[in-house]
Order: sequence, then C-alpha cells, then structure tokens
Amino acid sequence: MVRWITAVLCAALGLALPSGAGAQSRFDGWASAVIAADWRDGHGRPIAAFDNARRDLTAAFQRAGFSSEAMVSVSLRPDAPQPVQAEESLRRFAATAERATRGCLFYVTSHGSPEGLVFGPDATLAPERLIPVLRRICGERPTVVVLSACFSGVFVDGLKGPNRMVMTAARRDRSSFGCAADATYPYFDECVLDGLKTTPDFIALSRAATACVAAREQAENLSPASEPQTAIGGTMQLLLPTLRFNPGGDSSGS
Repeated sequence: MVRWITAVLCAALGLALPSGAGAQSRFDGWASAVIAADWRDGHGRPIAAFDNARRDLTAAFQRAGFSSEAMVSVSLRPDAPQPVQAEESLRRFAATAERATRGCLFYVTSHGSPEGLVFGPDATLAPERLIPVLRRICGERPTVVVLSACFSGVFVDGLKGPNRMVMTAARRDRSSFGCAADATYPYFDECVLDGLKTTPDFIALSRAATACVAAREQAENLSPASEPQTAIGGTMQLLLPTLRFNPGGDSSGS
C-alpha cells in the first residue's frame, strides 16, 4: 500500500521510482491476464473471434510494455492446443500477481448475459464472483479491468474504486457486436487493438475504442448501440496519464 501511494505521488510529480537496471516500461512489475473465455457463437457453433482477439491482444499489450513473463494468456476452449480450465486460469493469474505486485491488468473476451460472463464450457462468471476474486488477487494496487462481452456493463458498479479503471464493451442492458462465425474479432476487441497502435495511455485508449465502436455500429446500422462503459477512480485519474505505453509499440520492455 505504501509503495503504491509513493508510486502515484512520484508519477504525478514526474519522478522516477528506484528500479532495476534496464527497466524501460511503465508497466514493469504489473501482472496481467488475457483470457478468451468462450469459443462459440450464439448457436453453439465454434468460432475463432475470441481466440483471435486473445492472441493479438496478448502481443499488443506486450508491445505496449507488459512483460510476457508476468502475463497469463489462455483460452478456455476445450480443444485448444493447451486447454486451461476456468478456475486454473484464475489461479495462474493469482500466482503471477504474487510475483508481480505493482499493478494488475485483467482482460476477458467472451459472450455475456445480464447475469455475467460466459467463463468456460458451462460456467458463468457473475459480478459477485469476480469482485472478490480481483480484490483478493490485486488488492489495493492499481488495476485495469477490461471486459469484452454483451451486457458487461453489469460489472461496472461493483468493480469500480479509487484504484481501478474498468472498461466494458457494452452497457449493462445492451449487446455488443462481432461474435459471428465470420468475424475476425469482436468489434470492441478490434477497436482496442486499433487504439493500442496510436494511443499513449489507457484513458486515451478507452476514448478511442469507444469512438471506434460507435462509428462502426453506425456505419453498419446496428441498433441499439452497445455504448461501451468506462469508470476511472480518482487515484487512477492521476496515475494513468503517467503510465504511458511504449512508444511505437516497442517491445523491448517485455
């Protein structure tokens, strides 16, 4: 807790924290997870969009400065080359966060419902389940949560806090788009990928992704609009502008 407060103050004042030789990323010491939690369309047929997003978001966040050694990138698809059970994915993230203690990034792409996220073959990850899990794993450290799914806005009220930034692909009462069999990525994930190429930090990324989703839905006459949501706590409002992505997607810090 003391180190986190010190980090916020130093970042806001433009000072550097002591770190090991060669540290180049603002996200050194952050634990991260990118999880593709479903692999089916609305009719239960296999699709590639979620796994495509996980693969390319993993690479994009590493280019932005997140360490591959402190990142859990898994698919909950049963026939994946290295299948992972839902609870095991959370255990891996917890173990990673025990080693990398400066911050957390937790990103899930999946289907969703008003009850929560599809999280594996037969499970729903409800807000009342995810909220204590992230509290236990990440505690009071700076945490960015990104949930890409229909109705994912249902998580915002329970997850938001001074040390949190929460981004969701849709309002609590809206679907999101891009999960059909012919989709390369869900629309929100694709907009995050596009934003990571040009934006300097998570606040700018949220704005860019929201505008990108709105423009695509309008262009394709999709209704009602998904209206992605963002909640940024007071401490994170100060800290996030100082946590800049590696310029030009430089991966040297990962």
